[in-house]
Parts: sequence; structure tokens; C-alpha cells
Amino acid sequence: MAILASTMLPEALVLDVPEIDSQHEDIFFQIESLKESCLESNALPVAAIDRLLASLATHFATEERLAREAGIYFSDHEQQHRDSLAAIKRATHGVQQGTRDVFCLLRYLECWFERHITDADRPLAERLNRTPAFRPARPDAAREFRYLVA
Repeated sequence: MAILASTMLPEALVLDVPEIDSQHEDIFFQIESLKESCLESNALPVAAIDRLLASLATHFATEERLAREAGIYFSDHEQQHRDSLAAIKRATHGVQQGTRDVFCLLRYLECWFERHITDADRPLAERLNRTPAFRPARPDAAREFRYLVA
């Protein structure tokens, strides 16, 4: 039976940049789904982690594009993206090799993502929202997303 899940992104992490907020929402949903799957199987589903890594890469590219379009210096944040993906891939590899606990990885992902939004993405969003040339399509669009869960 399919259920309709409401938004998972905590209100405190909404940045009022619809494209970024909707991607954050999707990533939060993927992390929650990954947690549920791991609880059921006590294993890391490779396809799900691959989708999460792809979503993160797409999200990082979106932020980089928006910053570039707004003329915002982004090299330090961009380096954080590269470092984060490398760390997540290392941790994932550790789980797959049996040297790291899957639940350790899940806690890391959740904490890292919230911290990244708060410490790195919020300042970017504030600068984007102050940039006259940057005009989000609809400020409330990101909060309207709903996910169908099988």
C-alpha cells in the first residue's frame, strides 16, 4: 500500500530558495528511506546509496550554478562539496567492506547534511536572496512537494 508522506525538511532548514529547498527535501527523504531500509535488513542497499550520492552531486552542481549566476564567490563552499562527497564515499566503502557500521554511516549522513545546510547553504541562500538579479520562480514552491512512498 502506498502512503503519502508530507514534507520531511524541518522548517528551520528551509532557505527560501525553492530549487535548493526542493533538493534538500528530496535528500532528506532519501536519507529517511535509507534508514528504514537499513533497519529492516541491517545492510546498506547499494542502489539507494548510489541514488543518494547522485542526488548530492546534482544538488551541489545546482548550488554552484546558482552562485555562479549570481556572481557569488563560491570556491570554499565548492571545496566543501568535494570533501563531503569524498568522505561519504569513503564511509560507504567502509560499510561495504565491513569495517564500518551501517548505522554509524546513517547517523553521520543525517548530522552532516543538517550541519551543511545550516553552516554552508544558509549563508549562500541569504546572499542569493539579497542579489537583485536572483529571482526564485515561486518562494513557496519547495514546501509543496509530497512524496509517494511504496
